[in-house]
Amino acid sequence: MLASALHWLRHFHVDALRVDAVASMLYRNYSRNEGEWIPNRYGGHENLETIDFLRHLNDVISEEAPGTVVIAEESTAWPGVTQPTDEGGLGFAYKWNMGWMHDTLEYIAKDPVYRTYSHHDMTFPMVYAFSERYVLPISHDEVVHGKGSLICKMPGDEWQQFANLRAYLSIMWAQPGKKLLFMGCEFGQWREWSHDRELDWSLLAEGRHAGVRRLLSDLNRCYGELPALHECDSEPQGFTWVVGNDNTNSVFAWLRWSATGEPLLVVANMTPVPRMGYRLGVPFAGGWEERLNSDAECYGGSNMGNLGQLTAEDSPLHGQIASLELTPTTTGGTAVTPGRNPEHALTARNNH
Repeated sequence: MLASALHWLRHFHVDALRVDAVASMLYRNYSRNEGEWIPNRYGGHENLETIDFLRHLNDVISEEAPGTVVIAEESTAWPGVTQPTDEGGLGFAYKWNMGWMHDTLEYIAKDPVYRTYSHHDMTFPMVYAFSERYVLPISHDEVVHGKGSLICKMPGDEWQQFANLRAYLSIMWAQPGKKLLFMGCEFGQWREWSHDRELDWSLLAEGRHAGVRRLLSDLNRCYGELPALHECDSEPQGFTWVVGNDNTNSVFAWLRWSATGEPLLVVANMTPVPRMGYRLGVPFAGGWEERLNSDAECYGGSNMGNLGQLTAEDSPLHGQIASLELTPTTTGGTAVTPGRNPEHALTARNNH
């Protein structure tokens, strides 16, 4: 197994490896009934040999292929999956955030009228978001075996499905954690993925599918350009809730922070009702700029927004020293940054 890993990394120059089903390796009693497993030498259910092997694997890869990313698909609360081996961890670079995936997909699949009762599905992942270094995954397991494509999970008519998809992807890119999106999701493929055929590239001739692809391209560009979106993924100081409990309106708002303290405000409205004049606290008064609006016409939206600019007033709110009014359009989000750094501004917004 070590030789196989190194062969992919050194000879094929693969950038990252995922180790599948780590949970089933770590526990001797994983999916086994009483009497079907043998305790370790200390009487516990931990598989000590597996722990040693995984640590050795990550140490060898770190030495022989520096810079390589090794990701664990680990679905339990095993501590220290991404902690260095010399500190008692398993030494993985990242861990799949399976809880985030299941909770957010369950939320987004609901009709917006019922999302008020499942508000915690979107907020609970932030309780443990900084316990490991995470990847936010939309994996092959979620778009095969009869589960349907990502856009087919979205409720409503076709317009609403695309609005929900743009909202979901925008939120995913704006939350802490690295991103993993399965092929076809980036342009809203209707058919479930199959290894027996190519992706439905012909859909890119249609405006809404091309709009989703363009949105992903711009989200990736923003992700690279805006330090607040990637610098402090695994650090609590990189994230601050502004509004996390407005289940009545199904609105979420949070601040992302760069390592040097540059803020990015993200707002998501997960209903088909525009929230005109919605006021939110921000850390600076003055001009704020929209960088990306996922309700823009070029993404297949209705072009409802804030005309690219907002002004925050010296009016404290939500624990911040200033506040601004904006219009989170239907099923979408907004992210803006102070105008003093106009290149640091993002808006994610979608319309039914």
